[in-house]
Amino acid sequence: MTTPATAATTLPVTWFPRRTRAVLLPVSALLVVLFGVIAFALPANWQLNDRIAMVVSGLVFAGAGLLLARPEVRADAEGVTVVNFLRSRRLAWPEIVRVNFRQGDPWASLDLADGTSLAAVGIQAGVGHEQAVRAARALRDLVEEHGRADARG
Repeated sequence: MTTPATAATTLPVTWFPRRTRAVLLPVSALLVVLFGVIAFALPANWQLNDRIAMVVSGLVFAGAGLLLARPEVRADAEGVTVVNFLRSRRLAWPEIVRVNFRQGDPWASLDLADGTSLAAVGIQAGVGHEQAVRAARALRDLVEEHGRADARG
């Protein structure tokens, strides 16, 4: 996670699984290099399409790693942007009713005013439960503070 946020968090603030990114970004780069080297080191009887397939395989595996490293939650004065694996969604403060992060949950979730919920994968327990709890509490405090202020107009 980035800065340990508190109720007096200054905006903007971003939470993301730091250790996950620290592992996945270099591993993704290594996969591209490794598969590229393998493609050029293959025996002479391998054809061009086999070599291209090796490079493309490395790019696909690296792309998967980059998708797994993508999640984050960004809060600013206007609202919250939740970036998950494939999608991102921008929410105004009044759209968020509650921040949930129960014992055993893999990541935080947001209850929304339209009755749905949204996973906030950028705040996840897998990379440090205490950090995730602090981040979820900080986001909850921001939602309470800004949601009420926006509701008053």
